[in-house]
Amino acid sequence: MEVVLEAVKRDRFGKNEAGRMRREGRLPGVLYGGTAQREALPIAVDPKALWRILHSETGANTLITLRLEGESPRVMVKEYQLDPVSRRLLHADFYRVAMDKAITVTVPVTLKGEAPGVKQQGGLLDFVHREVEVECLPGDIPEAIEVDISGLMLNQGLRLRDVIESVKWKPVSDPDLMLVHVVPQRAEAEPAAAEEAAASPAEPEVIKKGKAEKEEESEK
Repeated sequence: MEVVLEAVKRDRFGKNEAGRMRREGRLPGVLYGGTAQREALPIAVDPKALWRILHSETGANTLITLRLEGESPRVMVKEYQLDPVSRRLLHADFYRVAMDKAITVTVPVTLKGEAPGVKQQGGLLDFVHREVEVECLPGDIPEAIEVDISGLMLNQGLRLRDVIESVKWKPVSDPDLMLVHVVPQRAEAEPAAAEEAAASPAEPEVIKKGKAEKEEESEK
């Protein structure tokens, strides 16, 4: 899916200015890529529009046409930050993509059908990996990788290599990666210790790849 997102260049920086911009209904961000002179271009977008994109079926893999003062680069979300309490968007990074160059993305795995190993043989369906990394052109990014489990019997499973026939992407994750299998029922494992780091101070949550950079550093 491809959508349009309006953006403007910004010349106000710093923590206080970022807070003021959010109160005015704009989300500070940075656009990466392009010419050497514009490797990090500070921009602002509509947080509500970006929120709808991030919660669409394609999520952060959505191909976006960024309308930015006379140009319309194709971009994708690199990462974004959420307030740990309100869950509101705080900051977003975008990167330019070339439609003729393959990129690596993380894609969710979905299941189709009902496994007879569960219904008829009393097994348990173990959904091992719910997302995988693939490489493809930006225009060929799948919304999800659908796995048909309607033929799975007890002690049978499907690996990534079992679902790569006639697709427009190639796996980056190990092709032998187990996606789903049917296992015998057994006693539940003891619950893991809970409440780890319960007293840790809340910090902005960074979503997507890489480690969050401080806004002041990313805007230099």
